[in-house]
Amino acid sequence: MKKFMSIILTVTMAGALLVGCGQKQEKLNSLQAVQKAGKLTIGLDDSYPPMEFRDAKNNLVGFDVDLGNEIGKKLGVETEYTTTDFNGILLALTSSKFNIILSGMSITDKRKESIDFSDTYVMGGQVVAIKQGDTSIKNLGDLKGKIVACQLGSTGDSAATAMKGLKEVKKYDKITEAFQELSAGRVDAVIMDAQVGGYYVAKKPGEYDVLKDVISEEPMGIGFKKEDKELRAAIQKALNELKTDGTLSKLSQKWFGFDAYTK
Repeated sequence: MKKFMSIILTVTMAGALLVGCGQKQEKLNSLQAVQKAGKLTIGLDDSYPPMEFRDAKNNLVGFDVDLGNEIGKKLGVETEYTTTDFNGILLALTSSKFNIILSGMSITDKRKESIDFSDTYVMGGQVVAIKQGDTSIKNLGDLKGKIVACQLGSTGDSAATAMKGLKEVKKYDKITEAFQELSAGRVDAVIMDAQVGGYYVAKKPGEYDVLKDVISEEPMGIGFKKEDKELRAAIQKALNELKTDGTLSKLSQKWFGFDAYTK
């Protein structure tokens, strides 16, 4: 009887061990992993005002930062931000350095080859900033023979590189560096997203102008790893709710000075 009970006990313990191992091996989907961790990690370039930048106290602020925090609330998790150079941000996402990219990123076919996007959350586009009072540049055609600056790896980089007749295209890791060069007179113009141009004009009145000519219109989206379907769906639902309840309108008024969600 003792031998029989010993065998039963051994079998029972082995079965429990197998069940436990099976539970440990259960793979969480992307949304469940974020919920279990209790935080959503967000990758961005912290030098692209007003989308994301450091204020005078070195706090991370901007439209995308506020939006990320609102998304975190909708998911019931904390938000954590990882700063990285924009030129390497796609690789950082696919290498799982963070869960999503929320960094004023334009949706392009090239980027879609390596990552997925949310629906458009704000419409951007490439524009040209010049020093106020520079009468030699009144439209896009006047950029011929000029030195133009842009951010490396951005769609502004693509737009500048595609332009014919420029004297030189200077590429910088941060858009703030490009504007510093414009102020110093080492470049003639800067190409960047319309929201960024508008911010600099408002922030430093009398220093910059933005040409009325628009190079392109570009939708901005949140970037996801292709396999993270569940997380993308949950964040898209959150975005839809934030648009419907007016939160996105309030954030755009705060950072852009206009409601980007009225038609």
